[in-house]
Amino acid sequence: MGTSPTKVIIVADSVLVRQFVAQALAGEAGIQVIGSAADPLLALEKMRRQWPEVLVLDVETPRLDSLSFMRKVLAERATAIVICSSLAKRQGPATLAALAAGAVGSFCTPAIGVQPAAGHHAEAIVRAVRAAAQTCLPPQRRATPAPTNDLLRPKNSADVMLAAGAATASAGSTERIVAIGASTGGTQALEFVLGRLPTSCPGMVIVQHMPERFTAMLAQRLNEMCQIEVREAGHGDRVVAGRALIAPGNRHMMLRRSGTHYLVDVVDGPLVNRHKPSVDVLFRSVARFAGGNALGIIMTGMGDDGARSLKEMRDAGARTIAQDEASCVVFGMPKEAVRHGGAEQVMALERIPGALLAFGRNSTLLGVS
Repeated sequence: MGTSPTKVIIVADSVLVRQFVAQALAGEAGIQVIGSAADPLLALEKMRRQWPEVLVLDVETPRLDSLSFMRKVLAERATAIVICSSLAKRQGPATLAALAAGAVGSFCTPAIGVQPAAGHHAEAIVRAVRAAAQTCLPPQRRATPAPTNDLLRPKNSADVMLAAGAATASAGSTERIVAIGASTGGTQALEFVLGRLPTSCPGMVIVQHMPERFTAMLAQRLNEMCQIEVREAGHGDRVVAGRALIAPGNRHMMLRRSGTHYLVDVVDGPLVNRHKPSVDVLFRSVARFAGGNALGIIMTGMGDDGARSLKEMRDAGARTIAQDEASCVVFGMPKEAVRHGGAEQVMALERIPGALLAFGRNSTLLGVS
């Protein structure tokens, strides 16, 4: 009652795609399609008059390419962008690049003339748009949760995966590790940070909000361009110097101790903060099992995933950093971390690689005693 619906604009060259997406969303409680456009320039004209919370964007657009359009939109205002593509293109480089540039989700459109699967595709569209809306809308703007849809239920805390408790951390181990959490715009931030690290850097565990399969593609791309080893984490992988483990999409990743070493568990489970993998799940496990041997870094992203557990890391003796607003694509997660008292220091993205290496050397954290 009295809650404004989530406004959506659809941008796609194909009139059939625009019609199909609009029809899938028509009549959905809490969602209002306020317009559509055949290309980004026409879309911008409409957005100037009424800005949407969610932008549904074809992975390939005429007149202005989708990546340039996304960057322009996100530079003006935090907007949840969902990429739509054909099944053949979903795992292609264009879709990965769009997710890397800040899209929060994706879905496939059915092939022209293929009706039997249309219902399945329509359900995927609704789920993707609802999930996107939840990443950026303030609580008072969120629709009443629907009991049949996990994405709309009250968000779980990290308690569903690992109980909060005192750190069992540092005794017997001197290995230093770095835990990083990021969402919208995070792949670009990770590229910047990881690309500036030598193989002597501490081992890293990373949660980047991305769909299943795309985390493997991201890890492969980063591994090819970085000096360090970057790979999608597997259950039981060891955290070692010069290696970054990225949590697989649709799985949680948790740190654990094995003697004096650190390993990761990659496990299924419910969404936490409406995400899987969840930064809060990773950070809580790091607080429990690494404590003062860890550095936590929360970077650009919508929402508040990781904010509470970064505070748990700090309370357990870890050093903690939040990326500053000026260098974030979206200053959501870092802002919430600061608000909860989890960030020991707020710094520009360009300073984070140096701080990470200083931590690995057991040096002063760039002015933090």
